[in-house]
Amino acid sequence: MSNKVALIIVSHSIHIGEGVKELISQVITDVPVMLACGTSDNEIGTSIEKIQAAMKSVNGKSEAILFYDLGSAKMNAEMAIEMYSIKNTEIAEGIPIVEGAYVAAVESNMGKAKSDILKSLQKLKADES
Repeated sequence: MSNKVALIIVSHSIHIGEGVKELISQVITDVPVMLACGTSDNEIGTSIEKIQAAMKSVNGKSEAILFYDLGSAKMNAEMAIEMYSIKNTEIAEGIPIVEGAYVAAVESNMGKAKSDILKSLQKLKADES
């Protein structure tokens, strides 16, 4: 695992998550991108267990920023953070999943700290408004 800030993509759709990861991997190959998409039986929805597994895969190795597609994905991510006392993952609040993850991957690849990436994402969010 790299020391670069990892990305965790939480989507109701496996295809959306895979698409975001594929887009990022076209230009950046050295940033860890974990997927927590779909339910445990790969249907539409989210799984606290998949989210928790993605978080644990980077826990202690790298910091992470989590992107989500819909409100219930955020809710499940918050529950996973609380239930499993995950300390190194921060949720990107209200940031577009595709554009936000792409910007975060570029900045992570540049070696920026999680706090700096989150500031850039907030600027992106403000520019969208």
